[in-house]
Amino acid sequence: MTNNTESINIDIIKHPIITDKSTQLLEENQYSFAVDNKAHKKDIKKTIEYTFNVKIKHIKTCNRHPKKKRVGKFIGYKKRYKKAIITLKNNYSINLFPEN
Repeated sequence: MTNNTESINIDIIKHPIITDKSTQLLEENQYSFAVDNKAHKKDIKKTIEYTFNVKIKHIKTCNRHPKKKRVGKFIGYKKRYKKAIITLKNNYSINLFPEN
């Protein structure tokens, strides 16, 4: 099947991950996103390049397992998710904090 018009599913990207470590990675032009558990690196790359109009140099992914959380006497689990760390080419950037 040689179809040049491949569909891009924007729902693959759930939200950006903003933590102390991920904000330090912004200086190295790396961005962290929570993505769909079943997404492949090729799908993530196509979606981010289409959505943010950037060029990606490298992608790292890892599956984050659920953590046990306790509230009083109740014990539960956080949801599991897949984390993607995207390294952009030198002259590109993503504005995660737009000015109002």
